[in-house]
Amino acid sequence: MDALSCLKEMMAFESTSVLSNAPVSDYVETTLKSLDFATERVEFDDAAGVRKVNIIGKKGSGSGGLAYFGHTDVVPADPWLFDDHGPFTPTVKGDKLYGRGSCDMKGSIACMIAAAGQVSAAELKQPIYITCTADEEVGYGGAQEVAKRSEFFREMVAGDSHGIIGEPTMLEVVYAHKGTYGIRATSHGKAAHSSTREGLNANLAMIPFLAEMKRIHDETEADPDWQHDEFDPPTITWNIGINDHTKAVNITPPQSVCTVYFRPMPGQKPNELLDRVRAAAEEHGLELEIKSRANPLYVQPDSPFVQEMLELAGRTTPRTVSYGTDGTMFTALKQLIVFGPGDIAQAHTHDEWIALEQVDLGVEMFGRAIKKWCL
Repeated sequence: MDALSCLKEMMAFESTSVLSNAPVSDYVETTLKSLDFATERVEFDDAAGVRKVNIIGKKGSGSGGLAYFGHTDVVPADPWLFDDHGPFTPTVKGDKLYGRGSCDMKGSIACMIAAAGQVSAAELKQPIYITCTADEEVGYGGAQEVAKRSEFFREMVAGDSHGIIGEPTMLEVVYAHKGTYGIRATSHGKAAHSSTREGLNANLAMIPFLAEMKRIHDETEADPDWQHDEFDPPTITWNIGINDHTKAVNITPPQSVCTVYFRPMPGQKPNELLDRVRAAAEEHGLELEIKSRANPLYVQPDSPFVQEMLELAGRTTPRTVSYGTDGTMFTALKQLIVFGPGDIAQAHTHDEWIALEQVDLGVEMFGRAIKKWCL
């Protein structure tokens, strides 16, 4: 199985998170079966009723071994830089492969599939697991379903498999990442012509709520209790968004919306902040939704697994990242790191690409991991 060919095939499926990822999942399942994997499908409907598919494959018998995790959904590709090819037409230019999903993260999945195809099931002393999830980009919904329902995942946990989240790290070993929490507060009013007193301006109740959100923002930027020196930036980045969705300046706004997205780090207590948000929303009569909640991932950097991965990858020091991954749903695995080809700086961009050298190195590194923990 050639990694670049496999990657191009997967990229040609438009699997933006608002769409079903069933077609690309079917391709992954067929490919895994051709490589002697037993497969498991965990399907679910998202909040909009769109069918989503997770594929979990196992090659070899027994338990333990290596457990790889990737996601097949991608972010939208609007705008896209190139006129000569679309975002779902994989195109090699020079030493790079361009297209949505090349870096984040179909490239990594293709590397792992190719590496797994280099060994026969008969050679394996412990199994190779490959899990491909849906909806990582919009809240880890697929990973959550796998953690709850997959028999193969329960087997990974019971067998203490060595877990790799294959997100792009330039093949550096990542031992921790931040969590992700999302909040939406809505103030309801009544639309009317602003020259009259018939309306109720929803912003008037929102303004004092925003003042409290600003106080929390300032506190988390200054208070060491909300900082963690192992991360860059070392703060939870309390990000406030506001919008009243009013189309004209002479309409009394009938609604006002505040969103907050923040990234807690290991050892912190994000529920304390949520309690303050709830209290402020209740005080000012706002509707509050907790849209997402995902905890950080943290493995001790001096743990045997991290140190073995460093040796395998030819690195000396592990690092942290500030983005989140499906790993937040897979923390039942005690041995779990983030490690994959590609540069996260190229993810979600209007000209997304992965270096061809990273594809080759990804196959090599995942092959080393298979040799170490499965052969």
